[in-house]
Amino acid sequence: MVAVTYSPGEALDGFIESLAEATTLPTDVVLADNGSTDGVPERTAAACSNVRLLRTGGNVGYGAAVNAGLADLTDGWALVANPDVRFEPGSIDELLAATARWPRAATLGPAIRTPEGELYPSARDLPSLSTGIGHAAFGWFWPANPWTARYRREREAPRERPAGWLSGSCLLVDLAAFHSVGGFDPGYFMYFEDVDLAARLGRRGWLNVYVPSAVVVHEGGHATRRQPHRMARVHHTSALRYLSAEHPGWRNAPLRAGLRAGLGARMLLSYVSGRVAAGARFQRGADELD
Repeated sequence: MVAVTYSPGEALDGFIESLAEATTLPTDVVLADNGSTDGVPERTAAACSNVRLLRTGGNVGYGAAVNAGLADLTDGWALVANPDVRFEPGSIDELLAATARWPRAATLGPAIRTPEGELYPSARDLPSLSTGIGHAAFGWFWPANPWTARYRREREAPRERPAGWLSGSCLLVDLAAFHSVGGFDPGYFMYFEDVDLAARLGRRGWLNVYVPSAVVVHEGGHATRRQPHRMARVHHTSALRYLSAEHPGWRNAPLRAGLRAGLGARMLLSYVSGRVAAGARFQRGADELD
């Protein structure tokens, strides 16, 4: 298991403690640390025999840190997770059991609920131009709009199914498939690295499977709260990088220019409006998982 840490604070204690009931298997945890200054990763590694600290050499970004943590593992399954995730009892075993039902699965993701009891839409379609533009333009003030609903699949009840992409905040990965596409693209500092990975795996014939019988709780927002303007800039830059790569060539140059202008305008608007920065509110409750 790899968790990327960046001064995680008390959240890391809950992460480690919740592992005890998440699986009956022994767990080895690599903390791929991006330059923490709070001393928590060091303290945790010293206190827990199954936890190893791997310093990445600086704040290299989420995907690059995961790549470093998985570099020495070539086959089998590994879990990638944020350190502010809490695992519900049996959640990891549920993900592992699903691998037998989906032999072409390269990634499997659990249902993710928020501490407030919302169901985070973690299994989405790959963003097309129409859904991406509609979601970005209307989601922050009209969260039930048809583009956001189509992209996030929030008009259907949670069920086990293939998805376009799964949230990288908690992801079980087939290591052979992961390495066959080069892992995460380190060009994404944060955001959209999971979208890009899923798209490349899908082009190779692999599946990304949502397993809502496995449940985790994700607090989220640590980096955003600490550096809101920087994270807004990173989010929009990553979106532009992904969409531009999906529409290469000189014929699409006007389209890429339009995307740059539109995403730039939305980024500036998010600096002055917390509502825009927060994006579309989630439309389903975690009680539906019962």
